[in-house]
Amino acid sequence: MTKGTEAFQGKIARTVADSEPWWPEPELPPPGTPNIVMILMDDTGIAHLNCFGGPVDTPNFDRLANGGLRFANFHTTALCSPSRACLLTGRNHHAVGMRAISNFDTGFPNMRGRIAPEAATIAEMLGPRGWSTFCVGKWHLAPIMEASTAGPFHNWPLQKGFDRFYGFMQGETDHFHPDLCADNHPIDQPAAPENGYHLSEDLVDQAISMIRNKHSLVPEKPFLLYLPFGATHAPHHAPDCYLEKYRGFFDEGWDVWRDRVHKKQIELGIIPADTDLAPRNPGVRPWDDLDETEQAFACRLQEAFAAMLDHTDAQIGRLLDSLERIGLADDTLVFAMSDNGASQEGNDTGVLDEFRYFNGLQEDMSSVADRLDDIGTRRSHSNYPWGWAQVGNTPAKRYKQNTHGGGVRDPLIVSWPNGIDASVNGQVRHQFHHITDIVPTVLEICGYDAPESVKGIAQMPIDGTSLAYAFAPEAADRDAVPSRKPVQYFEMFGHRGIWSDGWKAVTYHTPGTSLEEDQWELYHLDNDYSECHDLADAEPEKLAEMVELFWTEAERHGVFPIDAGEMRAMFAGHPVPGTPRARDTFVYYPPVERIDPDASPSFGARSWTLRADLDRVGDGVILATGSVNNGLSIYVQEGHLVYEHNNFGSRTFLRSLDKLPSGPLTVGVDQQRIKRGPAATRLWVGDDMVAEGVIGDLSVMISSIGMTIGSNPSGVSDAYATPFAFDGSIDRVVIDTERALRPEDEAAAEIRAAYGTQ
Repeated sequence: MTKGTEAFQGKIARTVADSEPWWPEPELPPPGTPNIVMILMDDTGIAHLNCFGGPVDTPNFDRLANGGLRFANFHTTALCSPSRACLLTGRNHHAVGMRAISNFDTGFPNMRGRIAPEAATIAEMLGPRGWSTFCVGKWHLAPIMEASTAGPFHNWPLQKGFDRFYGFMQGETDHFHPDLCADNHPIDQPAAPENGYHLSEDLVDQAISMIRNKHSLVPEKPFLLYLPFGATHAPHHAPDCYLEKYRGFFDEGWDVWRDRVHKKQIELGIIPADTDLAPRNPGVRPWDDLDETEQAFACRLQEAFAAMLDHTDAQIGRLLDSLERIGLADDTLVFAMSDNGASQEGNDTGVLDEFRYFNGLQEDMSSVADRLDDIGTRRSHSNYPWGWAQVGNTPAKRYKQNTHGGGVRDPLIVSWPNGIDASVNGQVRHQFHHITDIVPTVLEICGYDAPESVKGIAQMPIDGTSLAYAFAPEAADRDAVPSRKPVQYFEMFGHRGIWSDGWKAVTYHTPGTSLEEDQWELYHLDNDYSECHDLADAEPEKLAEMVELFWTEAERHGVFPIDAGEMRAMFAGHPVPGTPRARDTFVYYPPVERIDPDASPSFGARSWTLRADLDRVGDGVILATGSVNNGLSIYVQEGHLVYEHNNFGSRTFLRSLDKLPSGPLTVGVDQQRIKRGPAATRLWVGDDMVAEGVIGDLSVMISSIGMTIGSNPSGVSDAYATPFAFDGSIDRVVIDTERALRPEDEAAAEIRAAYGTQ
C-alpha cells in the first residue's frame, strides 16, 4: 500500500504482532556539505568597502576578503527587489516578474511585484533536501499591498521556502523604529532606541539565535542564512559613538576622496592600473563650488552613511565570531555582496528626509545648518548627495537605477575555509559575473541539479552560471581562465545594457523620450573598466551586433514591454480585490496591529475624513502614521483634541478650544486637499466643528513607517513621549478617502484663496 508520496516497504497484517514496521530515511545532505550564508547589503557601492578601496572602516568585510576572494567584476540589476529576486532564484528579474520594486504590479508578466512560482527560491530548493532555512532582514519581494496582517501570505518568506523570518517587508524602514515582522505577523520592536536599540544589531541577534538553536538541536542539518540588511539604504542611522568617529573625516570633499579611492583601488588590484577615473556625473559640482553650508551639510550626511556602514560591519563581525565559537566557521560558505550601486536618491544637495526625493522636492537649504546634529539620529531620515554617491561607485559613471557601471557593478566577497584553497586567500577575481550566478554556484557546490518541479509547478530554467570555477588558484589570471558567463543583459527604467565576451553596450534613457532617441555607447570593458572610452563611432559594426544581442536577450527573458522611464504602468496602479488598497473606506475595530503604509489609507495622496468612536478616560494617541521626520498624529492632550501634521519638520497644529468630556464620544478630522497643493482641515467632536485651518505643505508619499491606532511607538510628535497610549478604549475608526481636488475645481479655488495662493 502507499501512504502519502512514498510506498510503504514494511508489512501490514491484521495485528501488530504479525506486521513489520518501516521508517523512511530522512533526506539529509552528506557530511561536508557547507552551511550557506548570504549577506546582502543595500545601496552599498563597490568603492564603499575598505577591501575594495573605500574610505570606511570595514574590518569584518576585510576579514572575509582576506580569508577568501573578492570579485571585482560582479554585477547586479541596479535596483533592490530585482537583484533580490535574481539572488534567490538564479533567474533574471524580468523573467520572474520583478523588473522593478515589489511595490508595483503593472499588469504585465515582467512586473507583478512577486517572484513567479515557476522560479523557486534557493530556500525552496534546499529545504526539501534537509536544510534549515532562515531569512533575517529586508524582504521586499511580496506585493506591498499584501504586507498586512490580512495577507495573503503566499509571497512572504515562509511561503517561499524559509523556515523562519525576522525582519521587515518594505523597501526601507527606520532603524530606530522599524516596522518589524516575525514569521507571518507584525511584532513590536524588542527595545526602545533610548535603551540602545538599533535594527542591525537586532537582526544579527536573531540570526545568531536561529543558528545556535538549530545547531544545538539538529547539528546534522546544514543551514542557509539569507541576511539582507536594511543598511546602507536610507535612512542612514547609527549609534552616537559611530557618528562621532567620523566627525570631520570627509571635510576634504568628494573630489579629493574620489581620487584617493581610485588610487587605492589600483594599489589593491581591484581595477587595472590604467583605469581612468570617470568624469563627474551630470549635476555633480566641484567640491570647491559649494558654499560653506552646503559643504557642512554634505559632510554630515556622508558621515552618517559611513557610521552606519561601520556599525553594520561590526554586526557581521559578531555573526562571524558566533560561528567560530560553535565550530561552524570553517564549514560555512559566505557570500557578501550588495544589491546595487550607491544611491542617487539624495539629489544634488543631499536630504534630511529621503521622502523629499520620492515627492520630487529639493531640500530646504535655508534650515539645514540648524539641524546638522540631527543627521544620523532618529530625527533624520537622511541620504547623501550625488557627489558622495559617485565616490561610492568609483571609478564608474552614474548610480543605482542606471545600467552604467555605477549602478550595476557591486562588491562580492566569497569565503569558505574548508572549500577554497588557502593559497588564494585575499586574491581578486576579474571574471565577469552577475547576481543570478549565486544560486547555480550553491547548487554545484552541494552537488544538486536544479529541480524540474517544485510544489507541483514546472520550473523555468536557471539563467545564472556557476562561478565556483573561479575559486581555483589558476583563475587569478583572467586571460588563462576567462569568464564562463556567455552574456548578460541589463534594463532598468528604460536604461539598457548588454555584456558579452568582454564588450558592453549601454544607454542612458531620458524620461519622457522614446527609446529610439537613446544614444548607445560601446565599451571594451576588459580594457576599459570605468566605461570612459566610447567606441561606438570607431566600431559601428560591433555596436550594431551588441544592440541586436540586447533585443534578442530582452525578448528571450521577458523584458518587454519596456517602460520608457515615465513609469506610467507602475503608478497607474491596480486595486486588487481582497487587499486594503482596493477600497476607499476603511473601518478598523481596535485593537489592531500596526498597518504597513501601503496597506493603510492614502493620507498623503487623497482627501479623507476620519471618525473615531471613543470611550475616553484621559489622554493619548488615537491614530498616527509616519515618524518624527514626516507624518501625522491625532491625539488627546490635556483633554484637548489635537491634529498635528508634520511635513519634513514643518508642523501644523489644530487644537480644540474646549476640553473633551470623559466617557463615550465621537471625534473626527476632515482633510480636503488640492492635488499638489494645500488642504483645508477641520476637527470635530460629535456634530460640532471645534477647530479649522489650512495645512500648506503636504507630502503625497509620507513615510515608510506604517499606521498605528491607540498609540504611537515611532514618535511622530515632539509634544508627547512615545508611545503615548490612549487612556480609554477606541471602539471603531472609520476613514473615508477620495481623490484630491483638481486645482481648477471650485472647492480647490476656495482652499487656495484661504491659504493665499491665488
